[in-house]
Amino acid sequence: MAGGEHRALVESLGVAPEAADRLARYLDLLAAWNERVNLTAARTAATRFDLLVRPIVPFADRLAAGTLLDIGSGNGSPGLVLAALRPDIQATLLEPRARRWAFLREAARAMGVPAEVLRCRHDGYPGLPADTVTVRALRLPAAELVPLVKPGGRLLVFGTAPDPHPSLRLENGGNGAHSFLRG
Repeated sequence: MAGGEHRALVESLGVAPEAADRLARYLDLLAAWNERVNLTAARTAATRFDLLVRPIVPFADRLAAGTLLDIGSGNGSPGLVLAALRPDIQATLLEPRARRWAFLREAARAMGVPAEVLRCRHDGYPGLPADTVTVRALRLPAAELVPLVKPGGRLLVFGTAPDPHPSLRLENGGNGAHSFLRG
């Protein structure tokens, strides 16, 4: 297991010790589960860290305190990573696939992150719009995402930006991530 290696990589970011503990536990569990459930193509500790944690960390400071809705959470990045960094955030993770849903529930428990993990798709989400909505590696129409974001809230898309929508204003983009504010 890459336990010590994950811990050293996470500590290199200079995050709070509690967050480093949570993120190292996440990466350790991901490595163990990935042997049975295909959660990521990243096979080494460094690759998992560089793909799933490092690019997410700079966005933690952009989140307002409140609610986070992560759509298609899969392997837990960005939702669990942001929840580990921001304990003031109430995270809800949506994942329709059973094995990935089970991983997310176990990872949240092991990390000590009080995230709610729902086995559903975004279009079946029964809750209220969130202060922040995150999407990674899913190409969803903006019209399906806007109702999930509170007015004045933020949509963070890691990957291809959604099509333009009159309710979304691009705040910034680059490095494979796009931040939109909902009007």
